[in-house]
Amino acid sequence: MGVGFSDNIVDEIKSRCNIVDVIGRHVPLKKTGSNYKGVCPFHNEKTPSFVVSDTKQIFTCFGCGATGDVLEFVQRYNNLDFPEAVDKLAGEYGIEVKSTNFQGERERTVLYEINREAAAYFYRAFTKIPNPAYEYMKKRGILPDTLRKFGIGYADGEWDSLYEYFMKKGIDPQTLLELGLISYSNGKYYDKYRDRVIFPIINTRGKIIGFGGRILGDGNPKYLNSPESSVFLKKNNLYGLNLTRQDINKENQVILVEGYMDVISLYQHGVRNVSASLGTALTENQAAMMKRYTENVIISYDSDTAGQAAALRGLDILHKSGCKVKVLHINDGKDPDDFIKKNGKDEFLKLIQNAMTFADYKIHLLKQRLDLTTTEGSVEFLQETAKILRELSPVEADIYIKKIAHETKISEGAIRLEINGNNNTENTRNSNVPPHREAGQRQTYEGKRAGTASQLEKHFIKLMLFKSNYILKMKPYEWVFRSPSAYKIYELILSVYKDDEEIDLNKVEDSLEAEDNILFQDIIDNVKLSDDDEEYFHDCIKGIEEARLNKREKEIIRDLAVLNDDEDQDKIEALTIEFKELMELKEAIKKSRR
Repeated sequence: MGVGFSDNIVDEIKSRCNIVDVIGRHVPLKKTGSNYKGVCPFHNEKTPSFVVSDTKQIFTCFGCGATGDVLEFVQRYNNLDFPEAVDKLAGEYGIEVKSTNFQGERERTVLYEINREAAAYFYRAFTKIPNPAYEYMKKRGILPDTLRKFGIGYADGEWDSLYEYFMKKGIDPQTLLELGLISYSNGKYYDKYRDRVIFPIINTRGKIIGFGGRILGDGNPKYLNSPESSVFLKKNNLYGLNLTRQDINKENQVILVEGYMDVISLYQHGVRNVSASLGTALTENQAAMMKRYTENVIISYDSDTAGQAAALRGLDILHKSGCKVKVLHINDGKDPDDFIKKNGKDEFLKLIQNAMTFADYKIHLLKQRLDLTTTEGSVEFLQETAKILRELSPVEADIYIKKIAHETKISEGAIRLEINGNNNTENTRNSNVPPHREAGQRQTYEGKRAGTASQLEKHFIKLMLFKSNYILKMKPYEWVFRSPSAYKIYELILSVYKDDEEIDLNKVEDSLEAEDNILFQDIIDNVKLSDDDEEYFHDCIKGIEEARLNKREKEIIRDLAVLNDDEDQDKIEALTIEFKELMELKEAIKKSRR
């Protein structure tokens, strides 16, 4: 459950918001028996596999595996977090939401309102009378509709215009100081933003949380941003996401740029799956925020040295977060704003298509920096490239090894040795990836807490606990239970199982140790079974088989990497044949799931 909401509010929302009605607004549903069926909104399909249960108040897609209650659907469909989903449904059904941290929420509401007033003040100054900010944005080619959509404003050159405006409203100066709207020096308060274009920063809930101001004349800093406050944490927000998140979700890709103007200019030219990191180095929180909408990220920073350094930092953070990240390299123009104004949308889209992958970009920069005609340059290139390739999957690394060997005339063997030479026994022993376990064989895995378990393990345990006819069917796949706690629960289920009888849950619970019981209770309370158990079970088995094939694929690639082309031809040929058959099996499984 989300932080800040009581159990009563969540329960009331679930009781008053019928899941069939909520989903039916977005997905055409047809009644089938006691359930409703439709085409899944979360993946492309032609044959309906999306089932909504009126009695259980849950949805399940047998195609992509999406499942949950009404709040989970609203989160997924609208790309919202839990509090946003609660607010949305509560507003639609007239349910009063009271935060468990009411005092803090009330204070933030006041700050949001002051920011909204300030934004309105800046916007009026920008639109009502001639001013240098409007002329500046006009010269930059920004149209009135775009200016209005982003709420662009103007802070005049006076020292206390905004301060006096709020004093007449009786606002405490300390609150204005906290928000960074005014400053204090030598016993006087004065406006922080003077003679600047104002860019309101709006979160995904539509609240104005801060401002960025660009100076119009000479002076420093060029950009002045709001300080962090209880409503504005730079590391948790992205500029423009309030307007662009649906486009990002639709395109399944986000273009990450450096500044306000890049977002606005790209948006105006029709490239709307865009956002910016508020002039700060990209953070893990911002990466996680983007992943709510897409895993595909194109970094399009300035092409200068600072932009390249920022792109490298962003690459690492996004790659570690699990994103598929590329870098868009602009030669014609310093930044995306310059390029798209000069060349247009179509040319910019071509750049996106040719964006460099994580490894390509890093290797590209190495080639620029090092002289590969010298021994020293070649050695350093090999060492640095090995570090990059260690971060890739075995398949990706193998492709790059062959490519780099061809381009640089460095032997594949030397590259592989540099990559694998540091993978000593200690590193292998500490790996978080557990080795494959054969059926019936118990192992303890380092790096895993006893209570952790995969969703697959949890669903299989829930299935066996409530549908005992699946227990014996699971025997050939018991190696799936890699979590020690999950395996203990599985063993207990086997020990208490009797033909034609359902499992005695109390007997299992009483026999578990405290840490294992945490997982047991989590499975009982939170894992929901689908309406078609047999179909779900077979889908899971396909997933297991796919995982086994993926593991064997990595093993084959690893073995091929160390075999000698001249001396091990028979082994290489046998592994190559096996690899081809393995790929055909994987493709057959994929087709069967479509």
